[in-house]
Amino acid sequence: MHGILWWILVGLIAGVLASVVMGGIGYGIIGDIIVGIVGAFIGGWLLSTLGVGTPFGGLAGQIFVAFIGAIVLLFLIRLLAGAGRRRYP
Repeated sequence: MHGILWWILVGLIAGVLASVVMGGIGYGIIGDIIVGIVGAFIGGWLLSTLGVGTPFGGLAGQIFVAFIGAIVLLFLIRLLAGAGRRRYP
């Protein structure tokens, strides 16, 4: 149970920070947690693929990785949502 609470905490912090950086207001508490948790997977995969490590460890390093992934996720969501709104004459 303790691990699940850490995932929720990291996801919430990363999701909220990414939403603020991307210029949005967030997706609500549940949405931000989901964005942060999915972002943790994306960030972990992305950084390991690039061969880059975090500049610090522990909880701050986990939040950093999830934050990077959440920014990438929000960018992709907005890119796809914007493509769906285009109207062709």
